[in-house]
Amino acid sequence: MPINVHVVSRSSRKFERDPETVKGEELREQVLELEARGEWIVHKVPEPWITVKNKYGRDKKIPAGHTWHHKSCGQCGHIPGYSTSIFWLHRKLGLDYHDPRDQTSCTAWNYYASATSNAAAQAAVALRNFASAYQSGYYPLIHCATSYGHYKEVRAQLLHSRKLRDEVRRILDAMKRPFVFPEEIVHYSEWVHAMRHRIAERRVLDLSKIVATVHPACHYHKLVAEDAIYDPDVYGGQRTATVSATLQALGVTVADYSTWFDCCGFGFRHILVQRDFTRSFAVQRKIEVMKEEANPDVTVTHDTGCVTTLDQSQFAARAHSRNVGLPVLSEAQLCALAMGAHPYRVCQLHWHNTDNRALLAKMGIDHEARWREFEADVERLKNGEIEYLSWEDADA
Repeated sequence: MPINVHVVSRSSRKFERDPETVKGEELREQVLELEARGEWIVHKVPEPWITVKNKYGRDKKIPAGHTWHHKSCGQCGHIPGYSTSIFWLHRKLGLDYHDPRDQTSCTAWNYYASATSNAAAQAAVALRNFASAYQSGYYPLIHCATSYGHYKEVRAQLLHSRKLRDEVRRILDAMKRPFVFPEEIVHYSEWVHAMRHRIAERRVLDLSKIVATVHPACHYHKLVAEDAIYDPDVYGGQRTATVSATLQALGVTVADYSTWFDCCGFGFRHILVQRDFTRSFAVQRKIEVMKEEANPDVTVTHDTGCVTTLDQSQFAARAHSRNVGLPVLSEAQLCALAMGAHPYRVCQLHWHNTDNRALLAKMGIDHEARWREFEADVERLKNGEIEYLSWEDADA
């Protein structure tokens, strides 16, 4: 169980609703009903799947393998080790997956940050990607919590608007794409959560001395909240179980702090038009509170914008002598490290801003030796000995 380092803030009352009396919408049933009426095709979760509980106790299916990876533009551009860690975990667990080349951005940046698009265009982008997954024969797994939250909102709009469904169907017909919606919208962290015990069985590092704080991504557990994973054994079912339960399975001590419910500071429009606000919020409402109340070795989250904001905002804060210096990782990276992944070839921690070498040393990783190996890789790339770092090189 997570330890209580500080009294939980009053914001925790947002979740104090009885799951037996507040069921929320039966989203999967509504999606299947539209298929029964002939309005669209439902892409079924492939077997084998793992069953988890959502916020109000509904069983949610999480595919173990045969997944189509809806990558994140922010991960690929700012934190490439995030995506490569997810892929590495699949390979090490012997699970089939597909890394598509015909995926487009979800365009949620446009939707949330500028509001210059329209419902039909946004929904058509989502359905075009889902159609690509369906035609590939693999099931979509969403890497970005923003895409995940946006697609859940698209689902709600489509379920409630025949006019929107008709508009999107015409767009898809023009692209010669099938009108397909997945049975479940699944975030990668839900996959990690479902696979956490298999991951823990394969860990090669002792993480029992590591203390971590968790930042639950807003676009994961606040947008269409009833679809997020909860567990009565994690904070009494009052907070999403993703990340926290995974860390517990790895033997990490999960420390509480008072501003856990707050945004990381990213906020979409904030990061674009009020960047100083974003940096200040990330540092003063999140990082400093974590350090003062819990003094963790690392903070762990499960979204592109959250890792980027909490990590990169500490650079400017150092110039103002703020209480920073807390490494930030996704749980996929931490899981991969625990299973023996190379910190630079696979997890690519050199892309992170905040110094994480003390964390690696405490985890039992010889970061100096690993860095020398990575520098040797770079020299091989420079002199043309290799064209790119292959999976075989990364797994060595």
